This record gives sequence, C-alpha cells and structure tokens, in this order.
Amino acid sequence: MGVDRTQILVLNFNGCELLAECLPSLVEAARRSPVPCGLSVIDNASNDDSIAYLEAHWPEVEILREPNRGLASFNSVLSRRDEPVLLLLNNDVKLDPDAVGPLLARFEEHDDAFFSAPQCWTFDGREYEGMRTRVRTRFGLVQGMSRVPGHEVAAKLPDFTAAAGPILAVDRSRFLAIGGYDSLYFPGRIEDLDLGFRGWMAGWRGYYVPESMAYHRGFGSFGPAFGDEGCDHLALRNTLLFAWKNLSGRRLLAHLSWLPARCLRSILARKPGFVLALREALGHLGSAIEARRKQGVGRDGWSSRQEAFFQQFRW
Repeated sequence: MGVDRTQILVLNFNGCELLAECLPSLVEAARRSPVPCGLSVIDNASNDDSIAYLEAHWPEVEILREPNRGLASFNSVLSRRDEPVLLLLNNDVKLDPDAVGPLLARFEEHDDAFFSAPQCWTFDGREYEGMRTRVRTRFGLVQGMSRVPGHEVAAKLPDFTAAAGPILAVDRSRFLAIGGYDSLYFPGRIEDLDLGFRGWMAGWRGYYVPESMAYHRGFGSFGPAFGDEGCDHLALRNTLLFAWKNLSGRRLLAHLSWLPARCLRSILARKPGFVLALREALGHLGSAIEARRKQGVGRDGWSSRQEAFFQQFRW
C-alpha cells in the first residue's frame, strides 16, 4: 500500500490536563512525519475545559465533536476520512519525534498489514508497557499481555502483535470492513484484543514496530472515571463477552466448563467480582450472539484460524 498522507487522531474525554502534557509531542511527531500528517482531537462530549483549551492554545489542531461511544467513536470519524492509514491515540499518549514513519513503513512492506504498533513505555520511561501483545487462555478466560516472560529481550525485536490499545496505526479500509471497534464493550476494555482478533480472522496481521517509540500514562481518562475496581470489573465483564462473541470449538467449551467453578470460588471467597461481572455480561448476551452470527463464528475454517491465532501469540 502506498501511504502518501496520514492523520493523527486523539480520542479525548475530560482530558484537558493530558492534552496539555501530550499535544506538544504529537505536534512535533506530525511535523516530522515523512508524509503530510495532520492532527485532530476527537472530543467525546467532554464537560471539562478540553475544548476551550484547544481553541485557545492549539488553534491549528482540528476538533471533531462526537457523542461518547468510547473507542467506537473512531468508527464514524474514519468513515469520513480518506487517508489510507491513520494513527489512533488515547489522550494519555506521547510520541517520539520520529515515531510516525516506522509505523507507516509496515504498510508499505506488507500487503497483509492491518495495524502497526510502537514500542510503548510509561511516561517516565522506566517500565515497558507493551504493544507486543501475547495471548493465553487461563481457567477459561482469554488474557492479552505484553509484559510476559522474556519481554525484556523480545520488546526490542520486530514481530507480529495480537493487539494494540492506546496507540496504533491502522489501515482505514480494513478497519471499516470489519466494523471497527465494537460498541458491545462500551464504555471500554478489551476492544483492542477484539479488533486484533477479528483482523487476524479476516487474514490480516498486526505488526509490532520497536523502532517507533511512544509513552503512555495508562488509564488517564478511564481511571478517574471508574476507579481501579470499576476498571477491573469492566475488563472481566468484557473478557466474558469476548469469549461468547468470538470463540468456537474446544476453546468455547473450555470457557463454559470453567464458569461454574469460577462462580463457586467467587462465592466461597466472598469476593463477588466474578459473579457481578458475569451477571452484567449476561445482560449483553443477545448482542454478543448476534455479533457471533454476523461474523460466521464456527463456519468456513473459523476454528483452525482461531487456533493459529492462539498458537502464534501464546506465551
């Protein structure tokens, strides 16, 4: 694919302070992009001073107002753009000045590229956060992680990646072809793994690009809104929905067989988190089953492609 232009899109909800900290690096990264690169902030109906701050301090940054649909807000924005590849960022991400070029290069080099993701560190640069994502199934639940055994060495090497959360460059047409981020997971968590899995099942690949560098605070908007307990609850609820929506064959059977034991353990330990997440997930079961039907789960070699995904990214 020839990438002759791109755009950095920053999703924001009540992140005025994060924008003040992160935008200078994004403006510089856009300026140093090897192809023309604009910068837009997608504001998800913020009720803080985000819009006023942008208008006063960054008049060159385009403001796109969207209803708060979480990451799914990217879907409608990308449907109106015409750049072949766009960078999708959370509002708590900084970019190295030369981060854009290597991400775009993967689309020039690989016909099957769906997304590319940088090497990502915490804001202070002390801890590797990821973007080389591995996947495993543990007691019936699918987990995606980057800080896995051996990551210290692997983080420096190009590779495939299963998912990328706070920052990725994505092929716009392929993103839209599979429906973008799924609003089933609103307000958030696990959407990135779902997106990467669906891209893989369509025959496309995610590429980890360690020569591109990014820095992420983590839960910059999500943490203040939901707290640690709320974030964990959403992750567990959405992990259940991911399984019901996407898994087939022995992996779905293993998932279902573990549910009674997990519920019993939750009750006996007087830690109701799993039971509460399961109850809430069941409220979305109909939507998960409908998405499953539309995807054709279980048909046309689904199970074999699914196994290839888990084998490729196992840890």
